[in-house]
Amino acid sequence: MEALMHLERVQSSLSLMQVEGISTGEPDSDRFVAEFLLFMMQQRSVNYDKACQLICKYLPKISVLLKENAGGSNEVFEGKNEKFQGDFYLKKMGNLVAPGIDEWQPAIGLSAMEKAKSTLEDFCRSYFMFHGMDSNNPNQIFKFLPVLFFTESYIYQLDIVNENILCSSVENANRPEESSGANNCSNETIWSKTQPHSEEKLISFNPLLLLLQGLGLLTERIEAELRLGLEYWYLERKLCLSLAAKSEILLEDVMRAMHLKSFDYRVLHLLLYQLNNEKVNELHMEFLSVSELLVEISDDLYDYEEDVIENNFNILRMFVRLYGPQTAPPQLAKRVTQIEEKYQYLLKELSPDLSFNYQRRCEEATLEGGNKSGYSFGTWNIPSVVTDEDHYRSKFKSMHVLSD
Repeated sequence: MEALMHLERVQSSLSLMQVEGISTGEPDSDRFVAEFLLFMMQQRSVNYDKACQLICKYLPKISVLLKENAGGSNEVFEGKNEKFQGDFYLKKMGNLVAPGIDEWQPAIGLSAMEKAKSTLEDFCRSYFMFHGMDSNNPNQIFKFLPVLFFTESYIYQLDIVNENILCSSVENANRPEESSGANNCSNETIWSKTQPHSEEKLISFNPLLLLLQGLGLLTERIEAELRLGLEYWYLERKLCLSLAAKSEILLEDVMRAMHLKSFDYRVLHLLLYQLNNEKVNELHMEFLSVSELLVEISDDLYDYEEDVIENNFNILRMFVRLYGPQTAPPQLAKRVTQIEEKYQYLLKELSPDLSFNYQRRCEEATLEGGNKSGYSFGTWNIPSVVTDEDHYRSKFKSMHVLSD
């Protein structure tokens, strides 16, 4: 637990460095700087100016000491470090400070944990059956809960950071004095300098990767899924900014983003294979990836109006931009039909008990979600499309002001 807490603080420090544009481009070097930042924040009794003077004064001698002891015993440094017992807090897009200030939020915030709780509940009830586990058995749930909950909370916290960057980028793009000129450099510009497949993009997940590696759970496949998660956030920013700017979007980007959207479920599922010392079942992974895609489309239809207002990634919004308000619904229905055909084919490949139990779980989830449009009942309800999103948002905001 202490190691988890420390990694949370390191992640908050890395996130701060990323926001402030402090990065060496090397994961190990960034981790060192993040650890040093945490150490300095612990030295509350030392004046920072004096601390810097001490470092500059004794650094040459320290360098010699380290070189002389390279490869030697590290017993002096391997004791329990109680300097990291306290909590640090990360202000949204802000700086690390000492605890006790109400306006600051935890590195992994409560909102991220709340979202993770809902996802993890659905994961347990929908995916445990693929491992012969009982989601109604507390012993089986709590056996792996710390790792699964921490991983999902970590992903959601980074998702919140991504949303903040997207909102900031849209606001900057909407300001005439900032949307033009050679000196314009928004957060989106900074983030998009690194391509989604670059090794440097894994820096965001570095503490989580180190944790999973230390627990003997990290595999190349899990690392690849996290890489795909970074690609999804990149595409989400790219597409939403394009919609806000009324610029062109590509169908392949939209469908790629939809396929990547549930990467967190796949990370949890792969972790469950590792935790149970099981070989990955490729049929189950393929079936669930198709099911995840249908669920994401269903959720997008249910949340369509809200996503328009908040400029969130939504497949129907994208299809309206691609095909126009009249053609978008039938085009989306065509896509759904194709995905459903693959879903039904793979469903028949499952064992009868697993097939029955999963379909029953889908029906339960649909009812619990407020009768969302969903494949479990074989019916899809595509909402009326918004032809003018700017007017729709403006109207909503005006109504909201009047109601207040």
